[in-house]
Amino acid sequence: MRRLLAVSASCVLGPAAVLAAAPTASAEPTTPVTYPAGATATRHSGLAFDTCTAPPLSSIRAWNASPYRAVGVYVSGVNRTCTQPELTASWVASVSQLRWRLLPIHKGLQPPCGARPSDAKISRTLSTARSQGTAAATQAISAAKALGMLPGSALYNDIEHYDQTDTGCRNAVLTYLSAWTKELHRVGWVSGVYMNLNLGAKQLSDAYTSTTYARPDALWIARYDGLDSLKGWANIADSKWARHQRVKQYRGSHDETYGGVKLNIDNDRLDAPVATVAYSYKVTSATPLNARTGPGTGYPVAATYAPGATLRVVCQTPGTKVGTTSVWNKLSNGRYVTDHYVSTPSSTGYSAPLPRCPAAPTPTRRPPPAD
Repeated sequence: MRRLLAVSASCVLGPAAVLAAAPTASAEPTTPVTYPAGATATRHSGLAFDTCTAPPLSSIRAWNASPYRAVGVYVSGVNRTCTQPELTASWVASVSQLRWRLLPIHKGLQPPCGARPSDAKISRTLSTARSQGTAAATQAISAAKALGMLPGSALYNDIEHYDQTDTGCRNAVLTYLSAWTKELHRVGWVSGVYMNLNLGAKQLSDAYTSTTYARPDALWIARYDGLDSLKGWANIADSKWARHQRVKQYRGSHDETYGGVKLNIDNDRLDAPVATVAYSYKVTSATPLNARTGPGTGYPVAATYAPGATLRVVCQTPGTKVGTTSVWNKLSNGRYVTDHYVSTPSSTGYSAPLPRCPAAPTPTRRPPPAD
């Protein structure tokens, strides 16, 4: 982002059956989302940082001493300039186990009237721009899946600054981003967009209630004023992207050191959807463990898991009390098991780093509760 230009940005949003609160709009902004079994959305609130290259796992461990608990990572895109030797499925799993949340960034095609002259550009031909936006979503999803990220994750499309007086350029960018959002929604992912506050985000905000362009679920702005507020953004009403749907990059490239490790970072404040991942735990019961269709013993048994089997847990939710706990684990296949017989850290309550599951499924896009 800011390493490619003076500014940068990204955005996202989560699953229908999992999101809890975006205001309902008519026409295109409410593009339907279909979430596969097991999909869930994870939201994070707090400070984050992003770097051009994902830091080594040892650096993330050292930065546990920092105030940050989320990090932006460039997962895909033709204009992604930094190599990513650390960014693997193993790295994602290990960082997540350390209780960090991830903001996946797609640095794809850029505005035809902005960004760097050498960047690959969005076409001014709207039908082509539409196809390019769909292709960008497909590429980002493929990259995110390869890293172990799951449906319901937010993916942020980084759009750098561009000429606000060029109407054709504006229409191309909005068409591209609309197609990006619609394709993400079609296959159960959350749409985020990153833009400079004064050189892009205003035009996205002006189209907030448009019946032509699908609205992204989360907005990540770049505004290097040193203020980390998620309200009071110039030209963007506080009522827009108001329900856990905002990120602000408030300071650009600089060095910070924690745990003896120096990194060059941008500073971010977020209250928004992030990547959802699965955490591996073992069945601890002496007999096969029932997996049910819901979080309680009154739900039908959908499968059983042998003692010692590995489970892929995506979130935790309240349910019928079993033994010492009322916590149930939702698995990546959509089934539920009581936490009483799973090797999570706590035997009585919720366990970090697992997020809380969203509220019961609903037919409209809504942001998830805080984890």
